[in-house]
Amino acid sequence: MSIEEILLFAFALLVMLVGLVGVIIPILPGIPLILGASFVYALITNFQAVTWSIVGIFAILTAVSLVLDWLATTYGVKKMGGSYAGMIGAFGGMIIGLFSGAIVGLIVGAFVGAVVGELLAGKKSETALRAGVGSFLGFLAGGVVKFAIGAAMIGIFVWQILF
Repeated sequence: MSIEEILLFAFALLVMLVGLVGVIIPILPGIPLILGASFVYALITNFQAVTWSIVGIFAILTAVSLVLDWLATTYGVKKMGGSYAGMIGAFGGMIIGLFSGAIVGLIVGAFVGAVVGELLAGKKSETALRAGVGSFLGFLAGGVVKFAIGAAMIGIFVWQILF
């Protein structure tokens, strides 16, 4: 490896690690950032070590992680007795929470949104609170899955370059 290749690899890896932090702190794009870094690296190196196949697999993993994250939160609401109103409330709360308080706002927003959605739908406060807990648990489960996918993508990237 030339010094330029080492610097490019180090920069791509740094961007990917920032993406992994973005899984935890959702103000950063997370998994899409990891995909982008791998694609730019592959493009600059003419897809020698990181091939189109790897980039394609990373694109699929990115899509899967985004869908699973959304499904985990909505499933958590539903599993804890919430309704469609609770799921919509959790999603809306996540969006509002993201802009008002980063990770804490996102989690609190999903919880409060699910509770408010259920209350507006006429559910009892006990059911609404269970839906809020479900949104929190789903959010955590989705985060764990996204973190695992992101770490796997980085591991595959490093393996392709070094071995």
